[in-house]
Amino acid sequence: MIRCPSVNTFGVASDVGAEAAMADLFEGMLRELGLEIDSHVVTPGRRNIWGTLKGTGFGPTILLAGHLDTVGVDGYTDPFEPTVKGGNIYGRGSCDMKAGLAAYLEVVRYLQRDGITLTGDLIIAGVIDEEHAMEGSKHFGSLGPKIDYAIVAEPSQLSISTSHKGQILTTIRTKGLAAHSSTPSKGRNAIYHMSVVLEALQGYAVDLSCRSHDPDCGFPSFSVGVIRGGDNACSVPDLCEVDIDRRTIPGETSAEVLRELHAVLTPAKAANPALDYEIDMPFLELPPLDTDRDSILTHAMVSACKAITGRAKIAAFPGSTDAPNFGCPTVICGPGDLAQCHSLNEYVSITQIEDAVRIYVHAILEMQTNK
Repeated sequence: MIRCPSVNTFGVASDVGAEAAMADLFEGMLRELGLEIDSHVVTPGRRNIWGTLKGTGFGPTILLAGHLDTVGVDGYTDPFEPTVKGGNIYGRGSCDMKAGLAAYLEVVRYLQRDGITLTGDLIIAGVIDEEHAMEGSKHFGSLGPKIDYAIVAEPSQLSISTSHKGQILTTIRTKGLAAHSSTPSKGRNAIYHMSVVLEALQGYAVDLSCRSHDPDCGFPSFSVGVIRGGDNACSVPDLCEVDIDRRTIPGETSAEVLRELHAVLTPAKAANPALDYEIDMPFLELPPLDTDRDSILTHAMVSACKAITGRAKIAAFPGSTDAPNFGCPTVICGPGDLAQCHSLNEYVSITQIEDAVRIYVHAILEMQTNK
């Protein structure tokens, strides 16, 4: 899987689906295990793929889900040539999260090898686009098979996460009037206008850090991550854009956040009547993950981690994941360290992959008997 590039294009159009080869490879692996195969095309050239190990029909349907895509490889030496050294596997995607996909396959092999028939279906899924807009998990949650519980093997060093912040990504733009830079008074500088917007947004970010916080996820947050504006230094720019990242905590909604943004910028507009701005609809709307710590799934994962590793730590996951999109109680627990994700020397511990397999098997069997 590491040798199969599946780099997300992050919204840039491409003739070849970013995960196309990886989806084909994963489908072949699922077929080799004798699973019932299904897939959905999410966007042209990009599809979710999953296989089902059928149960007897009396137990819960459990999903083991992971993403097929990786981040980019600029500056990475031999990213797709895996090496094994010191008990670790190195290469792009090794930690985030092809190790998790490999562990899922081994779970099926384990069950088949021991002749275990589950009471409910076990679904192994690879979804697209987690690293960008999470279109794959959104599509799977809306149009895929009905799921009762899900485990997502994002790298957590085998800690259990029942919660994480939500994420809203959108674009704010200011509009001006183009003119030659030798006569700037004949134009309206969209970059200058954006500076007014940014000042208001910086105050909003400070305000969020003073609000009530969630006991697990902490404070909501706001950040401006990208700015674009102007064509050349000799022209007054007529357009400037920023991409913003708003992290939400349980209880906050996307609609509330958009209302807040407009409320923050309305006074700026009143003080600067020439200010012309607009806020796009989000290109990513991910709700917070907030799985009940008293759910059957959480209890099964705690029991499994204690049995396999001798410990069971529950903590909020630092980043955002596909987990909230699956529409059912979901936990994150996977091999690898989040610090390795997106790095130029990515690796994952083989021992942690092996332990992850044992944890998943233990938890699945416990949920089958406590449906």
